[in-house]
Amino acid sequence: MKDNLDIFRIQTNNVAPQKGRVLIAEPFLPGNYFSRSVILLVAYSVKGAVGFIINKKVDLSVQDILPGFPDFEGDVYLGGPVSTDSVYFIHKMGKKLPGSIPVLGDIYWGGDFEVLKQMIKTGLISPSEIRFFVGYSGWESGQLEREIKEDSWLVNDVDEETVMHELRKTSWTDFVRKAGRKYSIWENFPENPAMN
Repeated sequence: MKDNLDIFRIQTNNVAPQKGRVLIAEPFLPGNYFSRSVILLVAYSVKGAVGFIINKKVDLSVQDILPGFPDFEGDVYLGGPVSTDSVYFIHKMGKKLPGSIPVLGDIYWGGDFEVLKQMIKTGLISPSEIRFFVGYSGWESGQLEREIKEDSWLVNDVDEETVMHELRKTSWTDFVRKAGRKYSIWENFPENPAMN
């Protein structure tokens, strides 16, 4: 039986985790948050890592979560299980938004929330330039590295356009496909093999 499960092992993960890369969940990773998730790492160091799930859009508006927020059609995603009472965001406004942290190309994380609201009110940000997240995904020092060694995550590069594209849970398959043919068996494997 062990040999059969080896087909799901991550074969020599040559791509190391770092800010601006994605973590692709292995097919059997359990839980509402991480099952078939793709996470953009926005911070990575010896102290730990922070990321946002970019393929689990929720059926809520920013106004549903933040009453009084300016009228805006921006997409909201489930960012992760940490601080689910808070809203985070990535955007393409760069240094125009004070306090922003560069992540990948022209994608930035966070920034001055009051300035953001003013930019939205005056039409300086379009919905395609920002993604909101409820909560985030976080790892303590050494935790993510252990999970990668346990084959929980496949690390891969990603481009800016893909990150800012409207992604759904089914987008997990596209990320697996981009990781290479050796993971093609993941694509068609049922989320719950017992239901097959």
